[in-house]
Amino acid sequence: MNQSLSEIRTSSAAPTAHVLRLAGIVLGGSLFAAVCAHLSVPLWFTPVPLSLQPFAVLLLGLLLAPRLAAGVFVAYLAEGALGLPVFAPSPASGGLPHLLGPTGGYLMAYPLAAALISWLYRRTSRSFALAMASAAAGDAIILGCGTLWIAVLPMLGAHSAALAVLPFLPGDALKIAGAAAIGYAWTRLRRRSA
Repeated sequence: MNQSLSEIRTSSAAPTAHVLRLAGIVLGGSLFAAVCAHLSVPLWFTPVPLSLQPFAVLLLGLLLAPRLAAGVFVAYLAEGALGLPVFAPSPASGGLPHLLGPTGGYLMAYPLAAALISWLYRRTSRSFALAMASAAAGDAIILGCGTLWIAVLPMLGAHSAALAVLPFLPGDALKIAGAAAIGYAWTRLRRRSA
């Protein structure tokens, strides 16, 4: 029959609130990734800095649903492509040139890696070990894409593994463990409160 005005407002406000919530998560996640990107240390022997950017990918992959995790990093890449200072500081200028520089392979792998981590973790019992395995799989995607990208760049291709993977393995192991610990703790907290 006839809906009252308050029922119409409530039913139309629910989808709007949901969209606003998702937009807030995407923007908050991309801001978190940008902050992590600026916590970086340049390495003298490789054009790729050591940063906490991958930690943001791993953690958000464990905390968010696959499409939402990928959406965060699509937004992050779009923000960077538009020239916003969201990427790790480097000699490359911001915007699209940064995406086409030495770190482009890593950056463009972020949406896929975050979605994969989320997809894998949500299909498990969500234990700490499986959180680590999911994060490690996503990290492997990031390092693999970074290596492939560096391999095709002029003057860097011959040393791609040495430049793109080896310097980052110890730090990435810590990022995987840290993201898994936080992701697993969050999962346990949500289960208890449910």
